[in-house]
Amino acid sequence: MDVEKKVRRELLEHVLNIQRFLGIIIAELEKRGEEHDVSKTLPPEFEYFLENIPALNCAAYGTEEYRQILKGMRPAIEHHNKSNRHHPEYFDNGVNGMNLVDLIEMVCDWKAASLRGSGGDINKSVMLCSERFGISPQLTQIILNTVKDFGW
Repeated sequence: MDVEKKVRRELLEHVLNIQRFLGIIIAELEKRGEEHDVSKTLPPEFEYFLENIPALNCAAYGTEEYRQILKGMRPAIEHHNKSNRHHPEYFDNGVNGMNLVDLIEMVCDWKAASLRGSGGDINKSVMLCSERFGISPQLTQIILNTVKDFGW
């Protein structure tokens, strides 16, 4: 086999491997989308969300009013966070225990949450959550770049 054919074959194999690996990640993201927050629709979480979502939707994220509503939902929130790996609280070491798919789902969750309620701002949410979860400046910037690049 001549060198040109060998190099073309190697390059094609590389591209096919990338497609295969991306396909694995895409399949996991699709699964996450289908299963996202199902625990909120079941006991013991649903009753708390049913009672508190209207008030949460009126309170701006990160405010004292918002935190007070969450206090009343503590059992549901703790259950939710320990049942869903897109929350840093799922892991003993927080964000440092997450993988890239967890992070993608987390950022999508933050964006969706910023659309609920009054005065939602994904950039503000990223900054508040980065501080809350001890996210490094570098990862915070990557998340902000993602938000910007996707026009969120």
